[in-house]
Amino acid sequence: MMNIVNWMTALPEIFLLSMACVITLVDLWVKSKDRTLTYLLTLATLLAVALMHAMYATTGQTVYGFGQMVVSDAMGNWLKCFATLAVMVTLIYSRPYAADRKMLEGGELFLLSLFSLLGMSVMISGNNFLVIYLGLELLTLSSYALVALRRDNGNATEAAMKFFVLGALASGFLLYGLSMIYGATGSLELSGVFQAISSGHIRHQVLVLGLVFVVCGVAFKLGAAPFHMWVPDIYHGSPTAVTLMIAAAPKLAAFAMMMRLLVDGMLPLAIDWQQMMMVLAVLSLLVGNLSAIAQTNLKRMLAFSTIAQMGFVLIGMLSGVNQGNTLSAANAYSSAMFYMITYVLTTLGVFGVILLLAREGFESEEISDLAGLNQRSPLFAGVMAICLFSLAGVPPLVGFFAKLSVLQALVASEQISALVLAVFAVIMSLVGAFYYLRVIKVMYFDPPLTVSTVSADTHVKAVLAVNGGLVLVLGLLPGGLMSLCAVAVVQALGT
Repeated sequence: MMNIVNWMTALPEIFLLSMACVITLVDLWVKSKDRTLTYLLTLATLLAVALMHAMYATTGQTVYGFGQMVVSDAMGNWLKCFATLAVMVTLIYSRPYAADRKMLEGGELFLLSLFSLLGMSVMISGNNFLVIYLGLELLTLSSYALVALRRDNGNATEAAMKFFVLGALASGFLLYGLSMIYGATGSLELSGVFQAISSGHIRHQVLVLGLVFVVCGVAFKLGAAPFHMWVPDIYHGSPTAVTLMIAAAPKLAAFAMMMRLLVDGMLPLAIDWQQMMMVLAVLSLLVGNLSAIAQTNLKRMLAFSTIAQMGFVLIGMLSGVNQGNTLSAANAYSSAMFYMITYVLTTLGVFGVILLLAREGFESEEISDLAGLNQRSPLFAGVMAICLFSLAGVPPLVGFFAKLSVLQALVASEQISALVLAVFAVIMSLVGAFYYLRVIKVMYFDPPLTVSTVSADTHVKAVLAVNGGLVLVLGLLPGGLMSLCAVAVVQALGT
């Protein structure tokens, strides 16, 4: 009976790994340069995995397997479901771009995407330090290879080298911090760590020193300042298809890792890591928004925008425990989860337009390249405008409600420092609105640089339209997704 429980907790991951191996073998026999069969098999696999995660999540059960090393709960399954859908949408947007740049000839784009998703799933499911780190390394190694996929491109090769060096440094920070926590508590399981810290028999100084390294590693994976140095260079140097693969789905896995390590494992140390996150949030909002203003390259601007957006996620995380009281924890963490999901949805739309505007020999990554886009393609301009307005926090789009929910959780603590941080976040949002509105102005009011129309396959346009529509609909009717996040977080906290 126990073996059945073990296999069931990891069934979607086992299916994903099996299909990745099958697709690898099938791709050896595919002769077409656009890899149609590999592409369709990959999409079918991702759809099946997403449905499995959704089915597990709707049961509302929390099940532990493999000797308490793996957990299957509502929060994890929903995050894995959304991450799988994000990878699926990314591949739909990326295929025309990758075909023009001969990135499909070996099928590596699809296979590495599947293995990176497997790493995300293992991270999200981890209830043990080793499992979380194993998933993290599988994700990062696949990401390194994806960035270097265009071997003949100097920018991509340089970005891959920077990513590898800085990523290895951050992984070392995280691993060193986890080893110190393990040495202090004597447990690798999150529940054992929680109980050991709660007992109060461990020297606080040792725990805090390990916690500092853990928070540094988590901040790097999120791209929060001052551990943001890799984000602009990797976003800019990577092929745009890979930039989207790094910018969207892995953020959900990084959020889950943060929840597992800091909330499930080290909630008794919240008074310490919340102070660290307050510093990270302030720096992220300041560095991200001010640096983005000076950018003319759209991908670099969005990279600094990501840093600022992560500042809001950190605000949600630092609002959970107030003077030792955890009554507001569910509201704070669910608002952070809601913010991360909606950020990924909006990012997919923005980069989807950039990918579809690119053509052979032309990247379409400068802000000036979008001049007069509304005259060339009202659909693309409309989706881009909706997503940019959402990132700026303009009502009634989902980005506004996401920012509002995070700030409400912060203000609910009724502390002077929280109120000051909320005011600062609002001011930084107003600063950030400038560079988003600048892009919209270029699309709608500047004369087009070319008279050529924008073309894309019907199914790609349909996915893009649904993407933009969800950003609007979830802003008008956010209750369903917010309730889903709240229930998932409450169940995770209850176990």
